[in-house]
Amino acid sequence: MVSDTNAGAAPIAGRPQASQTKTFPQVALHPSRVVLTLEYLLYWLRSSKPYLMLLGFGLMLAFWWLAVEVWKLPRFSNLPGLATVVREWLSQNPTFGVSIYTPDYYLHILTSLRRVAFAFALATAVGVPLGLMIGWSQTVREYVFPIFELLRPIPALAWVPLAILLFKSTEGPVVYITFLPAFFATTLNTVLGVESIDKSYFRAAACLGANRWQMFRHIVLPGALPFIFTGLQISMGVAWFSLVAGEMISGEYGLGYLIYTSYTMVSYPTIVIGMVTLGVVGYLSSAAIRVVGNLLMRWRAREFGFEGR
Repeated sequence: MVSDTNAGAAPIAGRPQASQTKTFPQVALHPSRVVLTLEYLLYWLRSSKPYLMLLGFGLMLAFWWLAVEVWKLPRFSNLPGLATVVREWLSQNPTFGVSIYTPDYYLHILTSLRRVAFAFALATAVGVPLGLMIGWSQTVREYVFPIFELLRPIPALAWVPLAILLFKSTEGPVVYITFLPAFFATTLNTVLGVESIDKSYFRAAACLGANRWQMFRHIVLPGALPFIFTGLQISMGVAWFSLVAGEMISGEYGLGYLIYTSYTMVSYPTIVIGMVTLGVVGYLSSAAIRVVGNLLMRWRAREFGFEGR
């Protein structure tokens, strides 16, 4: 009798039935990375940011043209003009030998890209684990962090004589000079990321019985990830300008070598071409890191409502 009564009873309000839970499509609950990327791109295009960016570039180029070629201001009269640089850059027969039609131009770019990629990968592979250990372990912090802080303020150019003594090849000193500032930036931002995590998360995880490895995997690593990618963007930037310093001293190809040799040969338009190329490649490198960071941290995009933070 009891079983018959229960069988005929109405379902309890608020309790989902087995047949109802299968009606929700999983795709709508878990959008793919491509969909999220397209949504963010459409949001960015509908905002004023890309147009303000183009306006800023236009104003900069207009000031360059006016200051050098029209007004001829005292501090700018000796600089190459915008029209001169563009003509040299797009010429099939450049006066100073470098344009978008010459193979050496792309050889310089690829050489610098290879050096920066190797130094950046090495700085990430060493700096991120070291920063996590310094921020997570008090023992490692007491031993390593004072030495780290002692070496960090030393400029990259001060390491050039030691780099030449350490590495007998021409590539070794350049990569080493590029690696050092990127390593310091990555490590320090990773340490700051671990230190920024609220201690209540660790206490709550300990109350639930989590061990140190589980805390590290589920709290430390995700909590420090935004700081890590910020450090990687800074690391990419400092890698590029330290690369130029290294290529000016040692190297046969590269954008830094191109800028330095153009200065010694008084080919000023080529200097500007190398500088602009360096800025464009560096900007694209940092933008690629931001895209990867946004894909790995989709929860931040949902949390901030695609506000571009």
